[in-house]
Amino acid sequence: MARSVTVIPARSQKVQTGHKAVQEKKIRVAAYCRVSTDQEDQLHSFEAQVEYYTKYINEHENYEMAGIYADEGISGTNTKKREQFKKMIADCEGGKIDLVITKSISRFARNTQDCLAYSRKLKNLGIGIIFEKENINTLDSTGELLFTILSSLAQDESRNISENCKWGIRTKFKNGEMHLNTFKFLGYDKDENGKLVINKEQAKTVRRIYRDFLIGINPAQIAKELTEEKVPGCLGQTKWYPSTVTGILKQEKHMGDALLQKTYTADFLTKRQVRNNGEIAQVYVKDSHKGIIDKQTWNAVQEEFDRRERFMEAHGTDR
Repeated sequence: MARSVTVIPARSQKVQTGHKAVQEKKIRVAAYCRVSTDQEDQLHSFEAQVEYYTKYINEHENYEMAGIYADEGISGTNTKKREQFKKMIADCEGGKIDLVITKSISRFARNTQDCLAYSRKLKNLGIGIIFEKENINTLDSTGELLFTILSSLAQDESRNISENCKWGIRTKFKNGEMHLNTFKFLGYDKDENGKLVINKEQAKTVRRIYRDFLIGINPAQIAKELTEEKVPGCLGQTKWYPSTVTGILKQEKHMGDALLQKTYTADFLTKRQVRNNGEIAQVYVKDSHKGIIDKQTWNAVQEEFDRRERFMEAHGTDR
């Protein structure tokens, strides 16, 4: 018996039923914005992005605002510290968003792995990402390959930026110019030109620590006394540790010299900082700034450390 084949045509979607219009469901659209630094001009760019996407979504009749997610002054090389980004992903998983729009792949992430992982996560949820600059919608069948290629290029761009920044910093170091964060050590602030200037109140604590150590008080006891007296540290904390006191006693900047490049960025994606044990060149600058203590006192402290270490080794004790 011959087979009978009948093609059943697709039914067109009716926009009206009788005299009543069927309201088309609006697409819930969220925008993600990010600026890569906390400099003033970049923050203006951040504000402009928020304003732009608010207007953009409201001007589309079939769009409904699902939120503006924006991270200020945070690197795009990974998503660990991007709280708004993570909140947006959680809201996507919670069924609150149908579509995400962002300026470009580099605004979304400069890490290829993150780019692909999150775009595929959202795609599996039926949520597309529109990258305006590259004109890509991740729900399009042809978008995956192009998106993968451009994500890799964005990551390579981030690598180049990182290398250029490191080159600039190391060039400054070689010229004896400091690139320091004064939050990391006690006793100094930076002026408008980036030069170290003594913080008078913190300097009192530094001098006290050196004086106490030289009269025979060990770092553990010094830390205990500072904690009991609620003396503020460089970040304002009043809890002191022996290692913190030891670090201050061995900090050459307190005598006016500076050893540059003590640490370096081992991975541009994670921004992981590691101690420099000779992997890259260091620069020692004598008399780079005004010291809180004189060099004789600093050298005396280092000699006292050596003396105590020799004593402990000779007597098999840890104090």
